[in-house]
Amino acid sequence: MKAIVIHEHGGIDKLRYEDVPSPEPGPGDVVIRVHAAGLNHFDHDVREGLSGIDHPKPHIMGLEAAGTVAAIGSAVTGFKTGDRVAPVFALSAGRCNLPVCNCEKGLDNLCPVGGILGVTHPGCYAEYVKVAAHNMLHLPEGLDFEEAASVQVTMATAWHMMVTQLRLIPGETVLVNAAGSGIGSSAIQIGKLLGATVITTAGQDEKLRQAKEMGADFTINYTEKNISAEVMDITRGRGVDAVVESVGGTALQQSLDALAWGGRLATCGAHAGETVPINIIEFFRKEISMTGTHGATKGQIAEVFRLVTAKKLRPIIHSRFALADAAKAHELADSRNFFGKILLCP
Repeated sequence: MKAIVIHEHGGIDKLRYEDVPSPEPGPGDVVIRVHAAGLNHFDHDVREGLSGIDHPKPHIMGLEAAGTVAAIGSAVTGFKTGDRVAPVFALSAGRCNLPVCNCEKGLDNLCPVGGILGVTHPGCYAEYVKVAAHNMLHLPEGLDFEEAASVQVTMATAWHMMVTQLRLIPGETVLVNAAGSGIGSSAIQIGKLLGATVITTAGQDEKLRQAKEMGADFTINYTEKNISAEVMDITRGRGVDAVVESVGGTALQQSLDALAWGGRLATCGAHAGETVPINIIEFFRKEISMTGTHGATKGQIAEVFRLVTAKKLRPIIHSRFALADAAKAHELADSRNFFGKILLCP
């Protein structure tokens, strides 16, 4: 099969379009023919060797995809050849021998003995990808492959942050950073679906214009204005109830300052700065809470699939590239001159 392979870490020039052996299913495995694969910023980290997670080389990247079942192992039930499916990127063991098994509690996204598709295991930048059957989801009728490959890492994670972690309710105000990112564009939609007032930030006015078209109530260009000061002006000094944060650095600091008393912040990224000083006095005085986010559970991903199928949420797809053009796709992703999702279509 054809795949995008890295033999060493580095820049875009390290991506190689090569022939590699097609995966063969073990007893509990499913091999998926990939129809669409989503790019994510984490792919950049894996390519550059910045992810902090070891993986063998040569290596096939790619966290998320959707396609059809091409082959199944002898012990697999619930799936058959031709089924429309998506692998789950946060690979779980399904069941382990630890005293408290997160998978059995429904927290399969927090499996300490699992892995990450496209990082610890060969990923989706390929014509075929192999996963264990328990790390698979059926696609609802009416959900196409490109939609399914666009929402797992971004929209489902944003859903987890806003519904499960931040417990956003109608009438509250939420700050969404990085409006043009997959997380940001998803969180804007989810915030409006939940009945919240949405304030969003971006570094380009064009991205803020698109965010307004998606339903954002207020926008802030963080390259020109202080996020906290602008939020306080918009909310008349109260601050926001919740923050969806995926930037880190100064944006995280200013977002904490923008929280109202009892405010909540969920974070899932830190590419603008991983180490951030926090005023702990202000933190406990205002009873602020902050939580990290690893990704969505299988149940949450399935719920987002249903909402997209019902047209209540809509993935924003910026562009599509052939698998052979993965380097061009990465060049666009690294430029940050896009709004929404970039796809590879083998």
